[in-house]
Amino acid sequence: MSTETNLAPTVPPGDRVPLSQRLSGLGGNARQYGIFAALVVVVLLFQFLTDGRLLLANNVAALFQQNAYVMILAIGMVMVIVAGHIDLSVGSVVALIGGVVAVSMSDWGFSWPMAVLIGIAIGAAVGAWQGFWVAYVGIPAFIVTLAGMLIFRGLALAVVGKTLAVSDDGFKKIANGSLPNSLGFVGKLDVVTLVIGALAIGAFAFAQFRARAQLRKHELHMESTGAFAAKLVGVAVAIGFLAVILSLSTGGTPIILVIVGLLIVAYTFLMGRTVFGRHIYAIGGNRSAASLSGVNTKRVDFLIFVNIGALAGIAAIVTTGRLGAAVAAAGQNYELDAIAACFIGGAAVTGGIGRISGAIVGALIMGVLNMGLSIMVVDPAWQQAIKGLVLLAAVAFDLINKRRAGTS
Repeated sequence: MSTETNLAPTVPPGDRVPLSQRLSGLGGNARQYGIFAALVVVVLLFQFLTDGRLLLANNVAALFQQNAYVMILAIGMVMVIVAGHIDLSVGSVVALIGGVVAVSMSDWGFSWPMAVLIGIAIGAAVGAWQGFWVAYVGIPAFIVTLAGMLIFRGLALAVVGKTLAVSDDGFKKIANGSLPNSLGFVGKLDVVTLVIGALAIGAFAFAQFRARAQLRKHELHMESTGAFAAKLVGVAVAIGFLAVILSLSTGGTPIILVIVGLLIVAYTFLMGRTVFGRHIYAIGGNRSAASLSGVNTKRVDFLIFVNIGALAGIAAIVTTGRLGAAVAAAGQNYELDAIAACFIGGAAVTGGIGRISGAIVGALIMGVLNMGLSIMVVDPAWQQAIKGLVLLAAVAFDLINKRRAGTS
């Protein structure tokens, strides 16, 4: 089974410690630190290239609103990839569900909360359909979801013959709205946003101290005190900086950022602290060994596809709300964006390795690339080429690191 928590490495006295083993002293987080560092470098680069326009408050808020669908899909996709599968259908599923949600409000007279529930339920049903073929029939996920990409795109074209506008303001606020400013301002700073930032810093610190205490209790290897403190300070500064920037934006904290944040917390707990999450890593690391250990591999495979289907339903709601309309062409290349975010964020091509946090950072890197290149008025064709090169470099870097670790 592949995990990212290792026992303390042992080295014979007097021997030189290999680089890969020294990095393991960071508690298995060296890969994640590198990803965060890459995000910082990309942000600083485009901040310079755009003459400071990238980090304007309204641009930062728009960054999350425009790329929320990637982050939502990446959460589900990284679970699929960790288990050793892939899902090529999510873009088509987004288009289909977006059309059904719009029709349910415009033609069937449903309220937007009911339409949201319908969209998520349809997504879960689609995931169950594909999960059945993968888990219980044994057809490779690549083939099943490739077929799904064609099937659900065709159904989307049938449901949404032409652009179908959504007039419900409550529904559109899911993707475009902001939290109400109920606490006023401190100067130009939105207090609600600052409070959320402070709570996020406190929650992160509590979770890290709790995890460290658990490692100490079970006599497992921990990162050094200095590295631990540096991580806490670095994340706190990043969250605080983001909170200040967003507090200066026109609306303050985007509603969709809160939704994505709650999904990140929930799925990070699921993957790191539950039996189901450990089973996903076990299957990705060694399917045969996991099965011999008593893991119900078919059930796990089925559920991860139900899960990504439900998340595709949420992404469809966000996309439709953002556009203010349902279009049959919605979701084009969404599956590629989500897959790229996972691999850029450190997921292994062979399965068994990947984190929710890494997938989110990968999605942010993609988002910053999109926004930075758009501000610089780079031709969309070149934008696609650059994103492709970034994905190739990320996967190559991962494979090179594995080979070095295997030979050190």
